[in-house]
Amino acid sequence: MGTLYLVATPIGNLEDITLRALRVLKEVSLIAAEDTRTTRKLLARYEISTPLVSFHEHSPPARLAELLQALGQGDVAVVSEAGMPGISDPGYRLVQEALAAGFPVVPIPGPSAVTTALAASGLPADRFVFLGFLPARASARRKALADAASLPYTLVCFEAPHRLLETLEDALEILGDRRLAVARELTKVHEEFWRGTLSQALEHFRAQAPRGEFTLVIAGAGEEDTAGRRWSEEQVRQELARLLAEGIPLKEASRRVAGQAGWSRREVYQLGLKGAEQ
Repeated sequence: MGTLYLVATPIGNLEDITLRALRVLKEVSLIAAEDTRTTRKLLARYEISTPLVSFHEHSPPARLAELLQALGQGDVAVVSEAGMPGISDPGYRLVQEALAAGFPVVPIPGPSAVTTALAASGLPADRFVFLGFLPARASARRKALADAASLPYTLVCFEAPHRLLETLEDALEILGDRRLAVARELTKVHEEFWRGTLSQALEHFRAQAPRGEFTLVIAGAGEEDTAGRRWSEEQVRQELARLLAEGIPLKEASRRVAGQAGWSRREVYQLGLKGAEQ
């Protein structure tokens, strides 16, 4: 009976791979890769000639069956396009099936964009929530952010460059003007960390078109932001009342107050509704 090895691979710099990972990739009978083009570059760099097959989210059920059959004859390694297999990629499907069939599953730890970005973000790293890739559809994305809005933990998510501005806009409206770190092209030649608030990030990336792969690290609810600590409920009520007295609609007033107070727009809006009922 073979063993399924989950081998973490570099998220950019090909030197970021462990000696254990290289040994396992050389010794297994087969490597299942999310992106064979990326994996071939890694294997060529370290002169590894182990047979390679593709296994990704669009692979047919027959490929999964082939890999389970291969496990019956020897060890198999699964690698994602970058980082740890099974985290925001189809590797978990193979893990589930292998465990159900009684095969041992052994992780070979290594690089992770999540912990790499979090460690250098400057935000609390003792407790965090990983949101994965936020949904592409605006309504689903906004719901995912709303579900996480009240969590007191640092939020980490991945985003594509063509959706970065939309995500920052939604995050600002729903979460309030929180601190964040934007990590771009981690461990690669053009690695960059940008740190500030959500409103500042919007201004920055509107002026400088987003390119590359992004990991966002956003302060949790109640974290101190660059403008000061989260406002008290009474402060929010007073500012909201002032704006409403000027004739500004509740929705717009809530957006403005949220941006200053460190509250989510939804929290401010709900507070405004309660005030109107009293």
